Amino acid sequence: MSRYIEKKKEHIGLSPYALVFRGEKKTDKILLRAMDFNLEDVTELEISSTEELRALKKSKKLTWLNIDGLDNVELMENLAHLFQIEQNILSDVMNPLSPPKIQEFENGLFVTIKMMQYKETDDTLSVDNLCLIIEENTLISFQEKPGLVFEPIRERIRKHKNKIRISGSDYLAFALLDVVVDNYIYVIGILGDKIENLEEDMTNDPRKELLDNINSFKRELNFLRKNIKPAREMILNLIKLESEFIHEENNVHYKELQDNINEASELTDSYREILYDQLNIYHSSMSTKLNEIMRVLTIISVIFIPITFIVGVYGTNFVNVPELHWSYGYYIMWAIMVFTTLGMLWFFKRKKWF
Repeated sequence: MSRYIEKKKEHIGLSPYALVFRGEKKTDKILLRAMDFNLEDVTELEISSTEELRALKKSKKLTWLNIDGLDNVELMENLAHLFQIEQNILSDVMNPLSPPKIQEFENGLFVTIKMMQYKETDDTLSVDNLCLIIEENTLISFQEKPGLVFEPIRERIRKHKNKIRISGSDYLAFALLDVVVDNYIYVIGILGDKIENLEEDMTNDPRKELLDNINSFKRELNFLRKNIKPAREMILNLIKLESEFIHEENNVHYKELQDNINEASELTDSYREILYDQLNIYHSSMSTKLNEIMRVLTIISVIFIPITFIVGVYGTNFVNVPELHWSYGYYIMWAIMVFTTLGMLWFFKRKKWF
């Protein structure tokens, strides 16, 4: 995902409610997967036709429909008709660059948030848009591309006859959002480890590469904050909404979600301060190192001033120089220069100038 919002020229002037895909296509095939379950039974299926969607709509169980890929206008129109979703909601679904937001409509609640995935194999971070439509006994999730982010939730549904099977679509939505926020904290932790590892190098060897690393980490951290701060505001607004689609018994879980997103936000602020401190340490270390170099050079210069004077006097082009014809004059000159140098070094040491 681009680090900055880019609006395509062909989308300028379009109605904000038009069902037009406004993002970057990330998958060639639209994939619809459904889980239909209650406490006793779980059914998984891939949806390939509108008729299957109609059958899914009539189910008395809790249904989770996940859609990977957002560029199929016909599919969006069918979903709008079958699940009675307002067109402006699906217009936002088809715009992956839209910021995190919540919107309640007649038949449900719409939530959108940025979802992060870190790949350890190549040390890259991808950011995709996640949209949730929470209706009674139905949750529809929209992702830009297939992924394994929510596989732990699917495993919980498959293997455990517990709360997630019977607590409604709002609890299932909480579980998905909790995974998203946990990934925020995980990604921040990885970046935080890299930032903290700079500190030892900062004091031992403040080379220029460290400054490049600090600036790189600042850019990465600002990118995280750009996505996490709006997500935090969205979750705070979600808790304050008091929607009929968020049942009272599940409010406690959304408050826990608030605590987690607050932790993620505070971590970004904390590491931002650490980076600024490290930047100050770097400049202080470089200044100290420069002062050390200048002090050494100054001492060397001061030492050579009297030596240069002695050599200059000894090398004057006059015949009547008293010491010029001494047989030991050369050695005496060297003795005076060495004595002068040692005397100056002793004086500098006594004054604690080095």
